[in-house]
Amino acid sequence: MPAAEQALKPHRNLLRTIIHYVAKEPVLTVLVAALIVLQVFHPSPWTTLPGLVDWQTVMTLAGLLILTKAVEYSGFLMWLAHRVVHRIRSQRALAYLLIALAAALSTLLTNDVALFVVVPLALSLNELTPLPLKRLVIFIAIAVNAGSILTPLGNPQNLFLWQTSGVSFGGFVLALAPLCVVLMAMLYALATFSFERTELDLSKDTEPHPVDRPLLGVAIVLFAAFVLLADAHRAGIGLIGVGLGFIFWRPKIVLKIDWLLLLIFVFMFIVLRSVAALPWVHHAVGQLHLATPLRAYAAGAVLSQFISNVPAAIMLAEFSKDWRALAFGVSVGGFGFAIGSLANLIAMRLSGQRGMWTQFHLFSIPFWVVSGAIGGWLLLHF
Repeated sequence: MPAAEQALKPHRNLLRTIIHYVAKEPVLTVLVAALIVLQVFHPSPWTTLPGLVDWQTVMTLAGLLILTKAVEYSGFLMWLAHRVVHRIRSQRALAYLLIALAAALSTLLTNDVALFVVVPLALSLNELTPLPLKRLVIFIAIAVNAGSILTPLGNPQNLFLWQTSGVSFGGFVLALAPLCVVLMAMLYALATFSFERTELDLSKDTEPHPVDRPLLGVAIVLFAAFVLLADAHRAGIGLIGVGLGFIFWRPKIVLKIDWLLLLIFVFMFIVLRSVAALPWVHHAVGQLHLATPLRAYAAGAVLSQFISNVPAAIMLAEFSKDWRALAFGVSVGGFGFAIGSLANLIAMRLSGQRGMWTQFHLFSIPFWVVSGAIGGWLLLHF
C-alpha cells in the first residue's frame, strides 16, 4: 500500500465513524451543530447555558426511564402481551387488541416504551401466522401517539408542559381526555376499514415468558411514589431514591436506560431557548400572536411537522403560556410527517420492514389533517 494512502487510512476511518454516528443519532448531531453555530455567531457565556435547562423536567424523565426499564426487565409486559392474544381469532381483532395495548401502555410507560413491547410482539406473532405487518406497525405507532396524549407521563412533551404549567396530574388528564378519546375513536374506525376478518391460528404461541416478581413489585411501588413526588415538584428527591436504590440492587437497569435521550433533552432546552431569544426569531414568532389558544394550537400542530413535537413544545412555550393549547397542538403534531414524533421513527426502525415510509404517510397525513380540524374544535368547545 502506498505511503500516501496509508496516511489517509486513519482519516477515512474517522470519517466513517462520524458518518455512522450521525446516521445513528441525527437529532443529537443536529443539536450539537446548532449549538456550535449559535456560539460562533451569537455567543453566550458557557456558564449561563445550564440555566436554560428545565432540570425538573429532565429529572422527572430520568426517573421514569429507570422505572420503565425496571418494568420492562421484569418480563411482565411481554408475559401479559402474549397472554392476551391467545383468544384472538382474526386480523381485525388482533389489530384492535394491539392498538388498545399500545395506547394503554403509552399512558403510563411513555410511547417509546410501549413501542418496545408491542412492535416486537407483532413481529413474533408474524412468525407464527402471516400478518399485514407493515400496516399493523403503522397503526401501533399512531396508537402510542394518540394514547400517550392522556397523561403527563405518556410522552416527553406532555411531561415538559405538565412540569412547567404547575397543573395537577388529574387536571392535566381531564384537560387532554376529550382529545385522546376522539383520536382513539378515529383510529378504531380507520382500523375497521383497514383490516379484514381473516382467521388466525396463534395456538403455536406456547413459549414461556417468566416474570421477575420481586423486581415488578418494587418497580410498581416506586412508580407510584415517584409520580406523587413529581406531581409535588419534588422529582429530584424521587430520582435520588430511585437511582440509588437500583444502582445498589440492579445496576444494569440504571446503566441500560436511554442516556442519550436525556442528553438530547438538555441540548434541546439550550438550543431552542437560545434560538427563541434571538431578536429576529422573537419578533417573527411574536407576529404570529400566539396569545390566542387557536393560534398557539395551530403553531404546535404545524411546527411539529418540521422539528418534531418535543422541540416544538419547548420552543413555543417561550411565546405562549397556554399549556393546554400547546399540548393539543403538539399532540396532533405527532401525526402527519414521520418526523412529527420520534415514536414514529422508532416504530419503523423496530419493524425492520422496507418500504414503510410511503405506506406510513398514506395513513398518517390524512389522520393529521382530520385530527387537526377536530382538535381545534375540541380546544374551543371543551
